[in-house]
Amino acid sequence: MRVLLLHPAASFGGASKSLCEFAAQVVSPEVELHVICPSGKAAETFASVGMKVRPVRGLLQFDNTRYGYYRGMRWLVLLRELALLPFSLAALWRARRDNGFDLIHVNEVTVLPLGLLAKKLLGIPLVVHVRSLQNREGPISAWIARRLQHDADAVIVIDETVKRTLPEAVDVQVIHNGLAVDAGPPEVTPHVFRAGIVGLLLKLKGVYEFVEAARILLKERGIKAEFWIVGENARPVRGLKGWLLRKLDFARDVRQELQEAIERDGLGKEVLLKGFQADVQAVYRQLDVLCFPSHLDAAGRPVFEAAFFGLPSIVAVRNAPPDTIVHEGTGLCIDRPDPVALADAIERLYRDPELRKQLGRNAFTLAETNFDIARNAQKVLALYRSVLARAGSGSTAPQQVR
Repeated sequence: MRVLLLHPAASFGGASKSLCEFAAQVVSPEVELHVICPSGKAAETFASVGMKVRPVRGLLQFDNTRYGYYRGMRWLVLLRELALLPFSLAALWRARRDNGFDLIHVNEVTVLPLGLLAKKLLGIPLVVHVRSLQNREGPISAWIARRLQHDADAVIVIDETVKRTLPEAVDVQVIHNGLAVDAGPPEVTPHVFRAGIVGLLLKLKGVYEFVEAARILLKERGIKAEFWIVGENARPVRGLKGWLLRKLDFARDVRQELQEAIERDGLGKEVLLKGFQADVQAVYRQLDVLCFPSHLDAAGRPVFEAAFFGLPSIVAVRNAPPDTIVHEGTGLCIDRPDPVALADAIERLYRDPELRKQLGRNAFTLAETNFDIARNAQKVLALYRSVLARAGSGSTAPQQVR
């Protein structure tokens, strides 16, 4: 089985990490994974787990996610996408010359238009992975729904929260991200209470609210704790290009802004910018609670990773489906990324270690149930085989695989 994946990100974020862990499970003499993706950290890591990387300057995307959908000045982003179109088409043409691929797997729905072109050019089935919450309003959303319904041979969503943002007419299979975690024993060295936030430094991840919550707890409530921020900027923001992106509010030097806020409020000893950590599992072993005060109204990958280490999470989400987080069961939910609400939740777990431990135990059980890497990788392989079987029988109607 030769699978051609389209992956849009050069940075090593959650989608990249999930793809790496899937590849480490399935790459073999019987399964080849080829990935067209921009050069960068993600591409280097893909190669290290046995994927055959086809580097490209960038891939055409069309962003209709809940946070990044086009409106106002964001329509200018399409100029970048049009500039990447020739590189994307050239990469697909080279793949067509190679021949022998069995199916296409789009690793994020933002690459759907390019995936549709790839399906037409290569004449093979298309699997679409929807990893991000979708905007459901307007004609663009309706067009994407029609293409998923009529042109995709299978649609995977990563959890029930993402599923809710797609129309019911779109047949999907929920396959949670599998996580390759070697939790091991927790750190037993006594330490001050630590709350952490892990991931790319983006405004939408709630990093500014996390720092403000830390200030409230440290300066106004006298809490003795450390607050770790683990991650780097999502993209370079230096030079002329960085200046222009900042002026248009398409990018921010989040790390620098956080550093300035920490210094301004005198938090340098307790609020620590830890940068990118290759061994993020070592970070989880040293935390007491994981914070995910995202603006996306959903739990993210760090919540599930932390759960494997028995850590409860505090997540900004309303009405979360129980496959990701259970309020008062595996963690605490706050209605929105509000610094005071976040500070209240952190303080509650700080002052109640027994509740913290119980929530952590429950979180571990949920993670083992839904995010086992071996089991979920086999679900994706089974989906591939089902799609290929239908293609071999001449059936072109997308089906939901249960």
